Amino acid sequence: MDTPLIVTDFLEQARDYYGDEEAIVGVDGNRFTYAEFGERADRFSAALQERGIEKGDRVAVLDPNTHYHLEAAFGAMQIGAVHTPLNYRLDPDDYEYILSDAGVDAIYADYAFAENIEAIREEVPTETFITNDAAAVDGDWESFDGVLEQAGTEFDQPEMAEDEIITINYTSGTTGDPKGVCRTHRTETIHAYLISIYHELTDDDTYLWTLPMFHVNGWGHIYAVTGMGATHVCTRGVNPDEIVTTVREEDVSILCAAPAVLNQLIDYYENEGEPEMMGDKQVRVTTAGSAPPEATIRAVEDRFGWYLKHLYGATETGPLITISDAKRLMTDENRFEIKKRQGMGVLGTDVRVVDEDGDDVPRDDATLGEIVVRGNQVMDHYWNKPDETEEAFNDRVEGYYHTGDLASVDENGLIAIRDRKKDIIISGGENISSLELEDTLFDHDAVADAAVIPAPSDKWGETPKAFVVPSNGDPTDPPVSADELTEFTRDQLASYKVVRRIEYVKELPKTATGKTQKYELREQEWEDEDRMIGEG
Repeated sequence: MDTPLIVTDFLEQARDYYGDEEAIVGVDGNRFTYAEFGERADRFSAALQERGIEKGDRVAVLDPNTHYHLEAAFGAMQIGAVHTPLNYRLDPDDYEYILSDAGVDAIYADYAFAENIEAIREEVPTETFITNDAAAVDGDWESFDGVLEQAGTEFDQPEMAEDEIITINYTSGTTGDPKGVCRTHRTETIHAYLISIYHELTDDDTYLWTLPMFHVNGWGHIYAVTGMGATHVCTRGVNPDEIVTTVREEDVSILCAAPAVLNQLIDYYENEGEPEMMGDKQVRVTTAGSAPPEATIRAVEDRFGWYLKHLYGATETGPLITISDAKRLMTDENRFEIKKRQGMGVLGTDVRVVDEDGDDVPRDDATLGEIVVRGNQVMDHYWNKPDETEEAFNDRVEGYYHTGDLASVDENGLIAIRDRKKDIIISGGENISSLELEDTLFDHDAVADAAVIPAPSDKWGETPKAFVVPSNGDPTDPPVSADELTEFTRDQLASYKVVRRIEYVKELPKTATGKTQKYELREQEWEDEDRMIGEG
Protein backbone atom coordinates (compact mmCIF):
# COMPACT_ATOMS: atom_id res chain seq x y z
CA MET A 1 0.00 0.00 0.00
CA ASP A 2 1.34 3.40 -1.00
CA THR A 3 0.75 5.81 1.90
CA PRO A 4 2.13 9.36 1.56
CA LEU A 5 4.74 10.35 4.15
CA ILE A 6 3.55 13.66 5.64
CA VAL A 7 5.36 15.34 8.55
CA THR A 8 2.21 16.54 10.29
CA ASP A 9 1.36 12.90 10.95
CA PHE A 10 3.95 12.89 13.74
CA LEU A 11 1.87 15.28 15.85
CA GLU A 12 -1.35 13.50 14.93
CA GLN A 13 0.14 10.18 16.07
CA ALA A 14 1.15 11.68 19.42
CA ARG A 15 -2.15 13.31 20.27
CA ASP A 16 -4.11 10.25 19.17
CA TYR A 17 -2.25 7.95 21.57
CA TYR A 18 -0.67 10.27 24.14
CA GLY A 19 -3.11 13.16 24.34
CA ASP A 20 -3.10 13.25 28.14
CA GLU A 21 0.64 12.66 28.51
CA GLU A 22 3.22 15.40 29.01
CA ALA A 23 4.54 16.65 25.69
CA ILE A 24 6.51 19.79 26.51
CA VAL A 25 8.22 21.24 29.55
CA GLY A 26 8.55 24.96 28.77
CA VAL A 27 11.37 27.25 29.83
CA ASP A 28 8.78 29.42 31.58
CA GLY A 29 7.58 26.55 33.77
CA ASN A 30 4.49 25.82 31.69
CA ARG A 31 3.81 22.18 30.88
CA PHE A 32 1.68 21.00 27.99
CA THR A 33 0.11 17.66 27.20
CA TYR A 34 0.04 16.45 23.62
CA ALA A 35 -3.62 17.47 23.42
CA GLU A 36 -2.71 20.99 24.52
CA PHE A 37 0.32 21.12 22.21
CA GLY A 38 -1.87 20.03 19.31
CA GLU A 39 -4.55 22.60 20.09
CA ARG A 40 -2.01 25.43 20.21
CA ALA A 41 -0.58 24.31 16.86
CA ASP A 42 -4.13 24.22 15.44
CA ARG A 43 -4.77 27.76 16.64
CA PHE A 44 -1.55 28.99 15.04
CA SER A 45 -2.58 27.28 11.78
CA ALA A 46 -5.91 29.09 11.91
CA ALA A 47 -4.24 32.40 12.73
CA LEU A 48 -1.87 32.11 9.77
CA GLN A 49 -4.73 31.39 7.37
CA GLU A 50 -6.64 34.39 8.72
CA ARG A 51 -3.62 36.49 7.77
CA GLY A 52 -3.58 35.17 4.23
CA ILE A 53 -0.89 32.50 4.54
CA GLU A 54 -1.47 29.66 2.09
CA LYS A 55 0.09 26.36 1.15
CA GLY A 56 3.61 26.91 -0.18
CA ASP A 57 4.12 30.28 1.52
CA ARG A 58 7.21 30.53 3.69
CA VAL A 59 6.84 31.03 7.44
CA ALA A 60 10.04 31.81 9.36
CA VAL A 61 10.67 30.90 12.99
CA LEU A 62 13.37 32.74 14.96
CA ASP A 63 13.43 31.27 18.42
CA PRO A 64 15.65 29.48 20.90
CA ASN A 65 14.41 26.10 22.08
CA THR A 66 11.01 27.06 23.49
CA HIS A 67 7.53 25.61 23.16
CA TYR A 68 6.64 28.48 20.81
CA HIS A 69 9.12 27.14 18.26
CA LEU A 70 7.46 23.71 18.22
CA GLU A 71 3.95 25.19 18.02
CA ALA A 72 4.87 27.63 15.24
CA ALA A 73 6.64 24.92 13.22
CA PHE A 74 3.77 22.44 13.31
CA GLY A 75 1.19 25.21 13.00
CA ALA A 76 2.79 26.37 9.75
CA MET A 77 3.30 22.88 8.34
CA GLN A 78 -0.31 21.85 9.06
CA ILE A 79 -1.49 24.33 6.42
CA GLY A 80 1.21 23.30 3.97
CA ALA A 81 3.32 26.42 4.58
CA VAL A 82 7.07 25.96 4.34
CA HIS A 83 8.71 26.03 7.77
CA THR A 84 11.85 28.21 7.57
CA PRO A 85 13.78 28.14 10.86
CA LEU A 86 16.38 30.87 11.40
CA ASN A 87 19.67 30.80 13.25
CA TYR A 88 19.22 33.15 16.22
CA ARG A 89 22.91 34.12 16.25
CA LEU A 90 22.88 35.98 12.95
CA ASP A 91 22.80 39.74 12.45
CA PRO A 92 20.17 41.90 10.69
CA ASP A 93 21.98 41.79 7.34
CA ASP A 94 21.90 37.99 7.40
CA TYR A 95 18.18 38.01 8.14
CA GLU A 96 17.55 40.47 5.36
CA TYR A 97 19.29 38.14 2.93
CA ILE A 98 17.46 34.99 4.08
CA LEU A 99 13.98 36.51 4.38
CA SER A 100 14.37 38.05 0.93
CA ASP A 101 15.96 34.99 -0.64
CA ALA A 102 13.22 32.69 0.67
CA GLY A 103 10.44 35.23 0.09
CA VAL A 104 9.22 34.78 3.65
CA ASP A 105 5.58 35.84 4.12
CA ALA A 106 5.25 35.62 7.90
CA ILE A 107 7.61 35.37 10.85
CA TYR A 108 7.34 34.41 14.48
CA ALA A 109 10.34 35.77 16.44
CA ASP A 110 11.19 35.38 20.09
CA TYR A 111 11.19 38.71 21.94
CA ALA A 112 14.95 38.52 22.56
CA PHE A 113 15.71 38.42 18.82
CA ALA A 114 12.85 40.36 17.26
CA GLU A 115 14.83 43.62 17.25
CA ASN A 116 17.11 42.16 14.58
CA ILE A 117 14.07 41.62 12.37
CA GLU A 118 12.57 45.01 13.24
CA ALA A 119 15.77 46.63 12.00
CA ILE A 120 15.23 45.31 8.45
CA ARG A 121 11.47 44.81 8.22
CA GLU A 122 11.09 47.56 5.59
CA GLU A 123 13.61 45.79 3.36
CA VAL A 124 12.00 42.33 3.29
CA PRO A 125 8.80 40.92 1.73
CA THR A 126 7.47 39.70 5.10
CA GLU A 127 4.10 41.15 6.12
CA THR A 128 3.07 39.26 9.27
CA PHE A 129 5.17 39.74 12.43
CA ILE A 130 4.38 37.76 15.60
CA THR A 131 6.34 37.52 18.86
CA ASN A 132 5.87 35.87 22.24
CA ASP A 133 6.19 39.16 24.16
CA ALA A 134 4.93 42.11 22.12
CA ALA A 135 5.39 44.51 25.05
CA ALA A 136 9.13 43.82 25.06
CA VAL A 137 9.56 44.51 21.32
CA ASP A 138 9.67 47.84 19.53
CA GLY A 139 7.50 48.17 16.46
CA ASP A 140 4.18 46.71 15.36
CA TRP A 141 4.24 43.08 16.49
CA GLU A 142 1.35 40.78 17.36
CA SER A 143 1.34 38.65 20.50
CA PHE A 144 1.65 34.89 19.90
CA ASP A 145 -0.64 33.98 22.79
CA GLY A 146 -3.08 36.75 21.88
CA VAL A 147 -3.17 35.56 18.29
CA LEU A 148 -3.88 32.00 19.46
CA GLU A 149 -6.65 33.08 21.81
CA GLN A 150 -8.46 34.99 19.07
CA ALA A 151 -7.99 32.42 16.32
CA GLY A 152 -9.99 29.40 17.40
CA THR A 153 -9.01 25.87 16.41
CA GLU A 154 -10.64 25.49 13.00
CA PHE A 155 -8.53 25.70 9.85
CA ASP A 156 -8.53 24.26 6.35
CA GLN A 157 -5.86 21.61 5.95
CA PRO A 158 -4.87 21.30 2.28
CA GLU A 159 -4.01 18.07 0.58
CA MET A 160 -0.25 17.55 0.72
CA ALA A 161 2.09 15.29 -1.26
CA GLU A 162 5.23 13.71 0.11
CA ASP A 163 7.45 15.19 -2.60
CA GLU A 164 6.47 18.78 -1.80
CA ILE A 165 8.89 21.10 0.00
CA ILE A 166 7.90 21.54 3.65
CA THR A 167 11.02 23.09 5.18
CA ILE A 168 13.97 25.23 4.10
CA ASN A 169 17.04 25.05 6.32
CA TYR A 170 19.69 27.67 5.64
CA THR A 171 23.24 26.44 6.02
CA SER A 172 25.34 28.03 8.74
CA GLY A 173 27.33 29.96 6.15
CA THR A 174 30.94 29.05 6.85
CA THR A 175 31.72 30.46 3.41
CA GLY A 176 29.75 32.99 1.41
CA ASP A 177 26.00 33.56 1.56
CA PRO A 178 23.97 30.79 3.19
CA LYS A 179 22.13 28.38 0.91
CA GLY A 180 18.54 27.30 1.49
CA VAL A 181 18.41 23.51 1.77
CA CYS A 182 15.01 22.33 0.56
CA ARG A 183 13.60 19.25 2.24
CA THR A 184 10.35 17.46 1.46
CA HIS A 185 7.79 15.67 3.61
CA ARG A 186 9.42 12.44 2.49
CA THR A 187 13.01 13.36 3.33
CA GLU A 188 11.99 14.73 6.74
CA THR A 189 9.84 11.73 7.57
CA ILE A 190 12.43 9.12 6.64
CA HIS A 191 15.15 11.01 8.46
CA ALA A 192 12.95 11.09 11.58
CA TYR A 193 12.47 7.33 11.26
CA LEU A 194 16.26 6.90 11.13
CA ILE A 195 16.77 9.13 14.17
CA SER A 196 14.16 7.11 16.06
CA ILE A 197 15.98 3.87 15.23
CA TYR A 198 19.57 4.95 15.86
CA HIS A 199 18.80 7.06 18.91
CA GLU A 200 16.63 4.20 20.15
CA LEU A 201 13.76 6.55 20.98
CA THR A 202 10.81 5.25 22.99
CA ASP A 203 7.69 6.85 24.39
CA ASP A 204 9.12 7.09 27.91
CA ASP A 205 12.17 9.09 26.80
CA THR A 206 12.68 12.64 28.00
CA TYR A 207 14.65 14.70 25.49
CA LEU A 208 16.58 17.81 26.59
CA TRP A 209 16.83 20.48 23.90
CA THR A 210 20.48 21.54 23.97
CA LEU A 211 20.75 21.20 20.18
CA PRO A 212 19.26 24.26 18.41
CA MET A 213 15.82 23.52 16.99
CA PHE A 214 16.69 25.66 13.97
CA HIS A 215 19.57 23.38 13.02
CA VAL A 216 18.24 20.89 10.44
CA ASN A 217 14.96 21.01 12.39
CA GLY A 218 16.88 19.95 15.46
CA TRP A 219 18.34 16.95 13.59
CA GLY A 220 14.80 15.73 13.07
CA HIS A 221 13.93 15.61 16.77
CA ILE A 222 11.01 18.01 16.41
CA TYR A 223 9.42 15.17 14.43
CA ALA A 224 10.89 12.03 16.00
CA VAL A 225 10.44 12.95 19.68
CA THR A 226 6.92 14.15 18.92
CA GLY A 227 5.92 11.12 16.89
CA MET A 228 7.16 8.72 19.56
CA GLY A 229 5.11 10.50 22.22
CA ALA A 230 8.20 11.31 24.27
CA THR A 231 8.70 14.51 26.27
CA HIS A 232 10.41 17.68 25.02
CA VAL A 233 12.27 19.66 27.69
CA CYS A 234 12.96 23.15 26.35
CA THR A 235 15.87 25.49 27.04
CA ARG A 236 16.91 29.03 26.10
CA GLY A 237 20.60 28.26 25.78
CA VAL A 238 23.43 26.02 26.87
CA ASN A 239 24.51 26.42 30.49
CA PRO A 240 26.31 23.48 32.14
CA ASP A 241 24.74 24.08 35.55
CA GLU A 242 21.23 24.23 34.07
CA ILE A 243 21.86 21.17 31.91
CA VAL A 244 23.00 19.03 34.81
CA THR A 245 20.25 20.29 37.11
CA THR A 246 17.59 19.69 34.46
CA VAL A 247 18.93 16.22 33.65
CA ARG A 248 18.45 15.26 37.29
CA GLU A 249 15.17 17.09 38.01
CA GLU A 250 13.36 16.13 34.78
CA ASP A 251 14.92 12.66 34.60
CA VAL A 252 16.32 13.37 31.13
CA SER A 253 17.29 10.25 29.20
CA ILE A 254 18.64 11.69 25.94
CA LEU A 255 20.27 14.86 24.64
CA CYS A 256 22.62 16.01 21.90
CA ALA A 257 25.78 18.01 22.48
CA ALA A 258 28.61 19.32 20.33
CA PRO A 259 32.12 18.41 21.50
CA ALA A 260 32.51 21.94 22.88
CA VAL A 261 29.41 21.47 25.05
CA LEU A 262 30.72 18.13 26.30
CA ASN A 263 33.94 19.84 27.33
CA GLN A 264 31.96 22.52 29.20
CA LEU A 265 30.14 19.77 31.06
CA ILE A 266 33.43 18.06 31.94
CA ASP A 267 34.81 21.33 33.32
CA TYR A 268 31.63 21.80 35.37
CA TYR A 269 31.82 18.24 36.66
CA GLU A 270 35.40 18.70 37.81
CA ASN A 271 34.90 22.18 39.28
CA GLU A 272 31.75 21.22 41.18
CA GLY A 273 33.20 18.19 42.90
CA GLU A 274 31.95 15.49 40.54
CA PRO A 275 28.17 15.85 41.08
CA GLU A 276 25.64 13.19 40.09
CA MET A 277 25.03 13.53 36.34
CA MET A 278 21.80 11.50 35.99
CA GLY A 279 18.34 11.14 37.40
CA ASP A 280 16.75 7.71 37.57
CA LYS A 281 17.20 7.04 33.86
CA GLN A 282 20.35 6.13 31.96
CA VAL A 283 21.46 9.10 29.83
CA ARG A 284 22.33 8.76 26.13
CA VAL A 285 24.14 11.63 24.44
CA THR A 286 24.85 12.11 20.76
CA THR A 287 27.58 14.32 19.39
CA ALA A 288 28.16 15.19 15.75
CA GLY A 289 30.54 16.77 13.33
CA SER A 290 34.21 16.72 14.25
CA ALA A 291 35.01 13.76 16.44
CA PRO A 292 35.59 14.70 20.08
CA PRO A 293 39.00 13.80 21.51
CA GLU A 294 39.25 10.38 23.13
CA ALA A 295 39.68 12.04 26.53
CA THR A 296 36.29 13.71 26.12
CA ILE A 297 34.53 10.46 25.20
CA ARG A 298 36.21 8.65 28.07
CA ALA A 299 35.13 11.30 30.60
CA VAL A 300 31.51 11.31 29.38
CA GLU A 301 31.19 7.54 29.55
CA ASP A 302 33.44 6.51 32.42
CA ARG A 303 32.92 9.49 34.71
CA PHE A 304 29.40 10.73 33.93
CA GLY A 305 28.06 7.24 33.31
CA TRP A 306 26.42 8.36 30.05
CA TYR A 307 26.43 6.41 26.78
CA LEU A 308 27.85 8.39 23.85
CA LYS A 309 27.08 8.03 20.17
CA HIS A 310 28.82 9.92 17.39
CA LEU A 311 26.90 10.63 14.19
CA TYR A 312 27.85 12.39 11.00
CA GLY A 313 26.08 14.27 8.27
CA ALA A 314 25.34 17.74 6.93
CA THR A 315 22.39 20.09 6.64
CA GLU A 316 21.93 18.77 3.12
CA THR A 317 21.76 15.14 4.28
CA GLY A 318 19.28 15.26 7.08
CA PRO A 319 21.91 15.17 8.68
CA LEU A 320 22.17 11.51 9.76
CA ILE A 321 24.06 9.38 7.24
CA THR A 322 26.59 7.52 9.40
CA ILE A 323 26.95 6.53 13.03
CA SER A 324 29.82 5.15 15.08
CA ASP A 325 27.70 2.93 17.31
CA ALA A 326 29.02 -0.34 15.90
CA LYS A 327 28.58 -2.46 19.04
CA ARG A 328 29.52 -5.79 17.43
CA LEU A 329 32.88 -4.37 16.40
CA MET A 330 33.70 -2.81 19.77
CA THR A 331 35.95 -4.28 22.42
CA ASP A 332 37.21 -2.80 25.66
CA GLU A 333 40.41 -1.94 23.85
CA ASN A 334 39.00 -0.26 20.73
CA ARG A 335 35.65 1.26 21.75
CA PHE A 336 36.96 4.82 22.04
CA GLU A 337 38.79 4.57 18.75
CA ILE A 338 35.58 3.41 17.05
CA LYS A 339 33.46 6.09 18.70
CA LYS A 340 35.85 8.74 17.36
CA ARG A 341 35.17 7.62 13.80
CA GLN A 342 32.18 8.86 11.81
CA GLY A 343 31.29 5.20 11.38
CA MET A 344 29.10 3.25 9.00
CA GLY A 345 26.20 4.22 6.77
CA VAL A 346 22.74 3.98 8.29
CA LEU A 347 19.86 1.99 6.82
CA GLY A 348 18.88 2.81 3.25
CA THR A 349 21.87 5.09 2.79
CA ASP A 350 24.65 4.64 0.24
CA VAL A 351 27.78 6.28 1.66
CA ARG A 352 30.98 6.09 -0.36
CA VAL A 353 34.47 7.57 -0.16
CA VAL A 354 35.75 8.24 -3.67
CA ASP A 355 38.89 9.53 -5.35
CA GLU A 356 38.99 12.29 -7.96
CA ASP A 357 37.92 9.81 -10.66
CA GLY A 358 34.86 8.76 -8.66
CA ASP A 359 36.28 5.35 -7.74
CA ASP A 360 36.03 3.99 -4.20
CA VAL A 361 39.22 4.33 -2.19
CA PRO A 362 40.73 1.13 -0.74
CA ARG A 363 39.86 0.12 2.82
CA ASP A 364 43.36 0.81 4.06
CA ASP A 365 42.47 3.66 6.45
CA ALA A 366 45.13 5.75 4.76
CA THR A 367 43.97 6.75 1.28
CA LEU A 368 41.87 9.93 1.34
CA GLY A 369 38.75 10.47 -0.73
CA GLU A 370 35.63 12.62 -0.63
CA ILE A 371 32.52 11.36 1.15
CA VAL A 372 29.54 11.19 -1.23
CA VAL A 373 26.08 9.98 -0.33
CA ARG A 374 22.65 9.20 -1.67
CA GLY A 375 19.62 8.27 0.38
CA ASN A 376 15.99 9.10 1.04
CA GLN A 377 16.95 11.63 3.74
CA VAL A 378 19.16 13.73 1.41
CA MET A 379 17.86 17.17 0.38
CA ASP A 380 15.85 17.79 -2.76
CA HIS A 381 17.73 20.88 -3.94
CA TYR A 382 19.07 24.30 -2.95
CA TRP A 383 16.45 27.05 -3.00
CA ASN A 384 16.79 29.09 -6.21
CA LYS A 385 20.30 27.78 -6.84
CA PRO A 386 20.18 25.28 -9.72
CA ASP A 387 23.88 25.56 -10.58
CA GLU A 388 24.97 24.89 -7.00
CA THR A 389 22.54 21.99 -6.82
CA GLU A 390 23.92 20.48 -10.02
CA GLU A 391 27.48 20.75 -8.76
CA ALA A 392 26.64 19.34 -5.33
CA PHE A 393 25.16 16.18 -6.86
CA ASN A 394 27.44 15.60 -9.82
CA ASP A 395 31.01 16.69 -9.07
CA ARG A 396 32.91 13.38 -8.79
CA VAL A 397 30.01 10.91 -9.01
CA GLU A 398 26.70 11.54 -10.74
CA GLY A 399 23.64 11.45 -8.51
CA TYR A 400 25.44 11.60 -5.15
CA TYR A 401 25.55 14.55 -2.77
CA HIS A 402 29.18 15.60 -2.34
CA THR A 403 29.95 16.55 1.25
CA GLY A 404 33.34 18.19 0.72
CA ASP A 405 34.73 16.11 3.58
CA LEU A 406 37.82 14.00 3.03
CA ALA A 407 37.98 10.65 4.78
CA SER A 408 39.62 7.25 4.89
CA VAL A 409 37.91 3.87 5.27
CA ASP A 410 39.09 1.05 7.50
CA GLU A 411 38.84 -2.70 6.88
CA ASN A 412 35.35 -2.78 8.44
CA GLY A 413 34.04 -0.02 6.19
CA LEU A 414 34.00 2.57 8.98
CA ILE A 415 34.86 6.04 7.74
CA ALA A 416 36.97 8.62 9.54
CA ILE A 417 37.05 12.24 8.38
CA ARG A 418 40.57 13.54 7.97
CA ASP A 419 39.87 16.98 6.58
CA ARG A 420 37.74 19.26 4.48
CA LYS A 421 38.88 19.61 0.91
CA LYS A 422 39.62 23.28 1.43
CA ASP A 423 41.40 22.63 4.73
CA ILE A 424 44.11 20.30 3.45
CA ILE A 425 47.49 21.88 4.06
CA ILE A 426 49.96 21.32 1.22
CA SER A 427 53.42 22.07 2.53
CA GLY A 428 56.39 21.36 0.34
CA GLY A 429 54.27 19.04 -1.76
CA GLU A 430 53.13 17.00 1.24
CA ASN A 431 49.47 16.77 2.21
CA ILE A 432 48.82 17.44 5.90
CA SER A 433 45.51 16.88 7.66
CA SER A 434 44.59 19.82 9.89
CA LEU A 435 42.26 17.56 11.87
CA GLU A 436 45.14 15.25 12.74
CA LEU A 437 47.13 18.19 14.07
CA GLU A 438 44.14 19.48 16.06
CA ASP A 439 43.61 16.04 17.58
CA THR A 440 47.25 16.00 18.65
CA LEU A 441 46.98 19.44 20.24
CA PHE A 442 43.83 18.40 22.10
CA ASP A 443 45.88 15.69 23.80
CA HIS A 444 47.76 18.39 25.73
CA ASP A 445 46.17 19.32 29.05
CA ALA A 446 46.87 23.02 28.50
CA VAL A 447 44.77 23.16 25.30
CA ALA A 448 41.06 23.91 25.68
CA ASP A 449 40.31 24.43 21.97
CA ALA A 450 42.34 24.60 18.78
CA ALA A 451 42.03 25.18 15.05
CA VAL A 452 44.76 24.55 12.50
CA ILE A 453 44.86 26.27 9.12
CA PRO A 454 47.43 26.69 6.34
CA ALA A 455 49.53 29.84 6.77
CA PRO A 456 51.69 31.43 4.04
CA SER A 457 55.29 30.25 3.93
CA ASP A 458 58.00 31.57 1.64
CA LYS A 459 59.86 28.30 1.97
CA TRP A 460 57.09 25.70 1.84
CA GLY A 461 54.24 27.55 0.13
CA GLU A 462 52.12 27.05 3.21
CA THR A 463 52.68 25.65 6.67
CA PRO A 464 50.39 24.65 9.54
CA LYS A 465 49.44 27.33 12.03
CA ALA A 466 47.45 26.65 15.19
CA PHE A 467 45.13 29.06 16.94
CA VAL A 468 44.94 27.79 20.50
CA VAL A 469 42.60 28.63 23.37
CA PRO A 470 44.60 27.90 26.53
CA SER A 471 42.99 25.93 29.34
CA ASN A 472 43.25 28.89 31.72
CA GLY A 473 41.47 31.16 29.24
CA ASP A 474 44.28 33.73 29.27
CA PRO A 475 46.10 34.02 25.92
CA THR A 476 48.59 36.47 27.43
CA ASP A 477 49.75 34.00 30.07
CA PRO A 478 49.07 30.42 28.86
CA PRO A 479 50.13 27.47 31.02
CA VAL A 480 52.38 26.20 28.24
CA SER A 481 54.61 28.19 25.91
CA ALA A 482 54.32 28.06 22.14
CA ASP A 483 57.76 26.45 21.91
CA GLU A 484 56.78 23.76 24.41
CA LEU A 485 53.59 23.04 22.47
CA THR A 486 55.58 22.78 19.26
CA GLU A 487 57.87 20.24 20.90
CA PHE A 488 54.81 18.33 22.08
CA THR A 489 53.62 17.95 18.48
CA ARG A 490 57.15 17.04 17.35
CA ASP A 491 57.10 14.07 19.72
CA GLN A 492 53.89 12.71 18.17
CA LEU A 493 53.97 13.66 14.49
CA ALA A 494 56.13 13.22 11.44
CA SER A 495 58.60 16.10 11.15
CA TYR A 496 56.86 17.75 8.20
CA LYS A 497 53.61 17.90 10.18
CA VAL A 498 54.99 19.68 13.25
CA VAL A 499 53.00 22.78 14.22
CA ARG A 500 55.66 25.45 14.31
CA ARG A 501 53.38 28.47 14.35
CA ILE A 502 51.08 28.93 17.33
CA GLU A 503 48.94 31.90 18.27
CA TYR A 504 47.06 31.97 21.56
CA VAL A 505 43.55 33.43 21.44
CA LYS A 506 40.74 33.91 23.92
CA GLU A 507 38.20 32.12 21.69
CA LEU A 508 37.75 30.73 18.20
CA PRO A 509 35.08 32.00 15.79
CA LYS A 510 32.19 29.53 15.82
CA THR A 511 28.90 28.94 14.05
CA ALA A 512 25.75 28.52 16.14
CA THR A 513 26.18 24.77 16.00
CA GLY A 514 29.72 24.83 17.35
CA LYS A 515 31.65 24.44 14.10
CA THR A 516 34.86 26.46 13.99
CA GLN A 517 34.72 29.05 11.21
CA LYS A 518 38.16 28.46 9.84
CA TYR A 519 37.57 30.71 6.88
CA GLU A 520 37.69 33.72 9.22
CA LEU A 521 41.09 32.60 10.45
CA ARG A 522 42.23 31.93 6.89
CA GLU A 523 41.11 35.39 5.72
CA GLN A 524 42.98 36.95 8.61
CA GLU A 525 46.12 34.96 7.89
CA TRP A 526 46.12 35.49 4.11
CA GLU A 527 45.01 39.13 4.15
CA ASP A 528 48.21 40.40 2.50
CA GLU A 529 48.34 37.66 -0.14
CA ASP A 530 46.73 37.66 -3.58
CA ARG A 531 45.38 34.16 -3.08
CA MET A 532 44.07 31.95 -0.27
CA ILE A 533 46.37 29.00 -0.90
CA GLY A 534 50.13 28.59 -1.02
CA GLU A 535 52.11 27.26 -3.91
CA GLY A 536 53.29 24.29 -1.87
